[in-house]
Amino acid sequence: MNPMPRTILTISDDDRRWLQRVARREGVSMAEVLRRAIHRWREQEDRERSFDRLLAATKGIGTGEDGEDVVRRLRDEWDGRSG
Repeated sequence: MNPMPRTILTISDDDRRWLQRVARREGVSMAEVLRRAIHRWREQEDRERSFDRLLAATKGIGTGEDGEDVVRRLRDEWDGRSG
């Protein structure tokens, strides 16, 4: 593992106590709890960015019809087949 730079973090007493409890419960250091939290946050942001890119890339794909009109037409077709 590459050496990690040290970072000083100022947090409230309540947050520090919470961090200590989580670290004890997980059996890891407070620094490890923070590293894991940052890692999860970054993964979540990456997923959100990927989803946003997907939405932007697919914008306008389709028939050009209004979405509600398409849904109504499809439901009418389905209702006609089941009856």
